[in-house]
Order: sequence, then structure tokens, then C-alpha cells
Amino acid sequence: MSTRFFIALIPPQAVQDYADRTIQELTDRFQTRTAKAPPHVTLQPPFLWEFEQVFELENRLRQFAQTRSPVPVTISGFGAFAPRVLYVNVLKTPELLALQAVLIQDLEQIGIRDPKNKQRGFSPHLTVASRNINKPIFKAAWAELQARSVEFEFVSNRLILLIHEGQRWQVRSEFELGGQPDTKDS
Repeated sequence: MSTRFFIALIPPQAVQDYADRTIQELTDRFQTRTAKAPPHVTLQPPFLWEFEQVFELENRLRQFAQTRSPVPVTISGFGAFAPRVLYVNVLKTPELLALQAVLIQDLEQIGIRDPKNKQRGFSPHLTVASRNINKPIFKAAWAELQARSVEFEFVSNRLILLIHEGQRWQVRSEFELGGQPDTKDS
């Protein structure tokens, strides 16, 4: 049976808390929503994979992570994919761009491909609103977010495999960059 997965970096708790507060504020004021997942930077967008072969995928990610170094991540301000998505902006650092590009190449070798990703390129971000947005709501919310300042810097040392479990995304496994993974039992 095919199951939906995606691969991401999950920021430290302080950044997650900030993103969650912003998501809640936008929900309360504008009735927007976002995917039911922890705040994250998507490296590999959602894809289908046979659940019975999840250990093969996890082994691949374990091997990949062991060969990569932790990645510095810088968050600066807000951004938008008009007129439907608002996000906390993640800077396109050389290290982050390289990690994502090499991960995508590695996953293509086992049949995980996203043609849309190649067309639009990698734009790292933490989504804070992507559903229930029409043009007037987008314009009002974006006007407020655009004026705000937010800055965070951290080193991301884990790749996260998320699995869609009915109504929401859950962490399935964590893979330490340059080290051993911690796997969640499901």
C-alpha cells in the first residue's frame, strides 16, 4: 500500500514555537490554515512510497545522512508565494542548497522524483498560511507580515522523514547528519 512521505528539516523548539504562534494568530484573525505538520523546511516534497518498503527508504536516508554535515540555517523575515502562501523566510545558503540538491539526486536513484520541483526550484521556507486564503485575506495578512522582523540562526543536524497518518503528518524517523539516526516506532 502506497503511503505519503516527505523529508524535511525541523527547526529547534524556539523557532517551532514562533511559527506555531504566527500560524495561530493568522488562523484567529483571518481563518487561514496550513498543513497539519510540525513547522519544517521541506527538502523533498510529498511522495508516495510503499509502506512495506519503508525500511529500504530509511536505510537510504541513514546512509545519505551519515555522509553529510550539519547545515547552518538562517531565518530572516517573511515571504509569500502570491496569492496563496505566506511563510517565514529561510535564506538560500550554499550549504542548504547543496544539501537539498544532493538529497534530490540521491532519491532519484530509487525512483523518487518530483517534476514540479525541478521546474520551480528550491525555495526554503516555513509555511504559516496556505489554506482558506483568498486575494483580500492574502493582501491584508501579507501587509502585516511584511512589516515584521524575525531573525533566527541555528544548525540543523537531522533529516526528518514524515509520514501522513490520515489527518496529519507525523515524524516517522530522524537521521543525524554525520551520525546515527533515531527511529520512532510506529
